[in-house]
Amino acid sequence: MRILIDGDGSPVKEDVIEIAGLYQVEVMIVTSVAHYTHKEYPAYVHFVYVDQGADSADYRIVGLIRKGDILITQDYGLASLVLPKRVRVFHQTGKEFSATTIDSLLEQRYQSGRLRKAGLRTRGPKPFTTQDHQNFRQALIQALEQVKLSSNNE
Repeated sequence: MRILIDGDGSPVKEDVIEIAGLYQVEVMIVTSVAHYTHKEYPAYVHFVYVDQGADSADYRIVGLIRKGDILITQDYGLASLVLPKRVRVFHQTGKEFSATTIDSLLEQRYQSGRLRKAGLRTRGPKPFTTQDHQNFRQALIQALEQVKLSSNNE
């Protein structure tokens, strides 16, 4: 199992790295070359750099992810593409995407896009809060604890 992060603009990268270290889980951060960093990270953290195309990171993640992995993204479309691969997908606010919730989220995104094309304003995402941050950390820890328990029972 690995944790993949849709890295462009993710406010929870450092949290994931910290928590993954406690559970000895590999982290892959997929991000555009525009976000290249010289910062040193632990050996279990790997960066995968992609071109700056609109969906370059998404396509790379779809190719890299495998059964049992965890993905961190706020992209509903990407979540819908990887859920059939039997992975767990979390939003940066800690909400877990599932096969039962993703369809309604995609429908909401579609309807908002239609309204914007018609010239109407729609609400953007709410600012990332301290509570979102705490919820995310709690959700990731809980997911990793579940994996740990299930592997101990095998």
